Amino acid sequence: MRQVILYIAASLDGYIARPDGSIDWLEDETYRLEGEDYGYNSFQQAIDTTLMGNSTYKVVKGMEMPFPYPDKTNYVFTRSSHPEAAFVKFVQEDPVSFVKQLKKQEGKDIWLIGGGQLNMQLLNARLVDEMIITFVPLILGRGIPLFASGVSEKMLKVQDVATYRNGFVQVKFKL
Repeated sequence: MRQVILYIAASLDGYIARPDGSIDWLEDETYRLEGEDYGYNSFQQAIDTTLMGNSTYKVVKGMEMPFPYPDKTNYVFTRSSHPEAAFVKFVQEDPVSFVKQLKKQEGKDIWLIGGGQLNMQLLNARLVDEMIITFVPLILGRGIPLFASGVSEKMLKVQDVATYRNGFVQVKFKL
């Protein structure tokens, strides 16, 4: 069965974006390490599908670059109808039911991009198999949390920890 993997960066205080959805803090030159991709390229090789909420999609779409996952099947969960868009399929059905069926299909692993609401729903439904969280040494103080309010208590197993010269700490958890 396919695995759902949450691969994401978070501030030290657990936020994945500023209150307005901005992730500019992830691009700060202070954190740039020449030639370091934090395992991103090998992760990309292991997945063929992405999952994201509509707010996260808007942030991705608003970036000043082409859509970053054109070679993947990309599902955007939304409560409202949308016109067709390049590279994405909008899903209005329940994310839990949808992902249960998706995991049973043939294919590579599935990247749960976020945001916090979708992360919470899929984690509570026990559909997230692994989390790779890169903690950035920054306190935002407020913003969009890694998991929306209502997340259930979960015991996690640390599989691996990597530290980087810029202060990033990447933790791989198995659920």
